[in-house]
Amino acid sequence: MKAAQDIILAPVITERSMSGIAGKKYTFKVAKDAGKVEIAEAVEKLFKVEVAKVNTMHVRGQEKRMGRYSGYTPSWKKAIVTLKKDSKPIEFFDGLL
Repeated sequence: MKAAQDIILAPVITERSMSGIAGKKYTFKVAKDAGKVEIAEAVEKLFKVEVAKVNTMHVRGQEKRMGRYSGYTPSWKKAIVTLKKDSKPIEFFDGLL
């Protein structure tokens, strides 16, 4: 089993992800091979909150060009974690609002 720090890689800070914080929905970049149960356990362990559900999606790499050469940015996996109503919010995101 992987450590919680190896599953949750980084928070996703965008306008859309920040608007979900009011509904206790937090967005993270996660390991590509992590499942929903592993992601939920990692968030509960790292932030000491109660997770209601986890939605995951694969994000394709975008094509980038440098002159006549083109390539792709790496693909990655995103998880949207919804907390239970009686759970406390994640303090890390409170400082960003």
